[in-house]
Amino acid sequence: MLKSMTGFGRAEQTLNEKTFLVEVKALNGKQFELQLKLPPLLRPYEFEIRNILQEQLIRGTVDCSVHIKQNGTSKPVNINTDLIKAYYHQIEQLAGELHIDTNSVLSALLRLPEVVTPTNDILSEQDYEAFSKVLLEALADLNRHRGKEGAVLEKDLIARINHIHEQEEAILKLEPNRMKRIKEEIDQLLDKHVGRENIDNNRMEQELIYYMEKIDIHEEQIRLRQHCEYFKSILNEPEGGKGKKLSFILQEIGREINTTGSKAYDAEIQKCVVKMKDELEKAKEQVLNAL
Repeated sequence: MLKSMTGFGRAEQTLNEKTFLVEVKALNGKQFELQLKLPPLLRPYEFEIRNILQEQLIRGTVDCSVHIKQNGTSKPVNINTDLIKAYYHQIEQLAGELHIDTNSVLSALLRLPEVVTPTNDILSEQDYEAFSKVLLEALADLNRHRGKEGAVLEKDLIARINHIHEQEEAILKLEPNRMKRIKEEIDQLLDKHVGRENIDNNRMEQELIYYMEKIDIHEEQIRLRQHCEYFKSILNEPEGGKGKKLSFILQEIGREINTTGSKAYDAEIQKCVVKMKDELEKAKEQVLNAL
């Protein structure tokens, strides 16, 4: 099944007086590009979290934000009481000399440098294991969205490839008349400009065979048909991460279509080629969204 690169996932759970909220958004991208926002409690686990995200999401431009809400007796900050006391004794001594009231000095003390500092606590291994489940739940939610969008994308791509195959079959029906018409046109030109009596039939036959081989599109049509079938077989494969492979196959399809057009020398076949190119460009645009 095909997956899209775009999606959104969210998970929230309270664990040991901490509520974890994980939000993950993914957009198109040629490689895996990650913007990760973590609270201080999770900084020591950043490398592991990045590995989980890359393993689960494979490719795309990813924005992941983790928020922690402190509950109960959890302490998000530390208050340096010894430092406050030292500040207060000096302020009290100075206030006595200046005859200033110190009754409301506490609020000012709390704003002094290094009195209130963020906690240096980190998650325990047990809490991190519990958090990783929340992260995986958010990623599973995102991948479900990717799968839903991918199903729509796959349906559209199959339709595009089928339209190309239909035009290839139309060309196959036009091919015999094309070759016959080209031979007749060559004969008429030779009669007009050279004269039938002046033609070396053996040399003429050799040159005609050589020319017909140069403009023959039979091999291109076979390869085009094979590429279309291969494209659909890749879509049916169970593993993910097919976007790049599908893009390469579309390049090969385009090469055969272009060669067919350059050899055609036929207005009806050129119309089929134009229709195939139109479907191909639409397929290329869609594949850019595929994981």
